[in-house]
Amino acid sequence: MPLRSLETKARLQRPKLILGRSADLREQTIWGKHLIIDMSASDRGRVQSAENISRFVETLVETIGMKAYGAPVLEHFAEHLPEAAGYSPCKLIETSAITGHFCDLSSEAYIDIFSCKGFQAELAVEVIRAAFRPQHINFITLLRQAVKPRASYMLAAEYVLAAD
Repeated sequence: MPLRSLETKARLQRPKLILGRSADLREQTIWGKHLIIDMSASDRGRVQSAENISRFVETLVETIGMKAYGAPVLEHFAEHLPEAAGYSPCKLIETSAITGHFCDLSSEAYIDIFSCKGFQAELAVEVIRAAFRPQHINFITLLRQAVKPRASYMLAAEYVLAAD
């Protein structure tokens, strides 16, 4: 399909805005929630501490009401790139996973929480604040559902496919 057709199709299929309280969302068929968190200007010692990151993951799982599955993975990566070097945790939970990367040099972190069981994003953000003391946090919550794709999700994939 030509790129121009995809653009027109995407414009015609814009998703409706969901307005109102969270009760409105319960009426929708949603597969899961994906919380994406970026933080900066954190306590460097805490971001560089494997013990602190491990404790953070355990606390997060408990605080947002998830059930841990197996042992967490925590590895120090990218030592050949000082600007990227740092710890990356991965914790499977019964309803999906918690992952992230903590940068040693910049004291930044990028954390993802996905679960098909509901959780309060605000609680997760508070656990992050307590564990790392960042000066800045940006986060967004995506509601995930593959059965009825949204034009905004599919547009990027279709652009890639159209380029082939």
